[in-house]
Amino acid sequence: MAGKRIGVLALQGAFIEHEACLKKCGVEAVQIRKAEEIEGIDGLIIPGGESTTIGRLMREYGLDTRIIEKAREGMPVWGTCAGMILLAKELDTDEPWLKLMDMKVKRNAYGRQVDSFETELDIKDIGKIKGVFIRAPYVEKVWGEAEVLCIHDDKIVMVRQGKLLATSFHPELTDDLKIHQYFVELC
Repeated sequence: MAGKRIGVLALQGAFIEHEACLKKCGVEAVQIRKAEEIEGIDGLIIPGGESTTIGRLMREYGLDTRIIEKAREGMPVWGTCAGMILLAKELDTDEPWLKLMDMKVKRNAYGRQVDSFETELDIKDIGKIKGVFIRAPYVEKVWGEAEVLCIHDDKIVMVRQGKLLATSFHPELTDDLKIHQYFVELC
């Protein structure tokens, strides 16, 4: 794992927490705010936060186009919560942003901030972890190459498609590094 540089989109949201987890995994974490900063990274995490705000800032700074290009060239990308929304090809309300993953996502599907919760999840190829859900989306359907890795209460909460990964929940808000390590291995 040494020598890997993983970017964390640092426009808004929980990017500092992802950065700390990556450092604990023994890789270099790089904050990404400009399109040219994507060059030379081995993977990218799009954190939780406000998907509309992150999406607009990505467009304003030309990051969306560069992320799409790099992902299509094989760069691993992982979206958590808002990041999952940004990766979806279909949304329940708005026009999708990056349109990279074969999934339809329902925004704020678990309710408002006060409806946030933690629960144990069992993830394919990873095992049991604690899932932190904050105004979380879930995946309504997948198709094509998308593979469901975790279901909670009959709702899809984690999907992988090749080197693309999406989680409804926030692994960066726990002490468990299993999903960060899983992503590092994809890189």
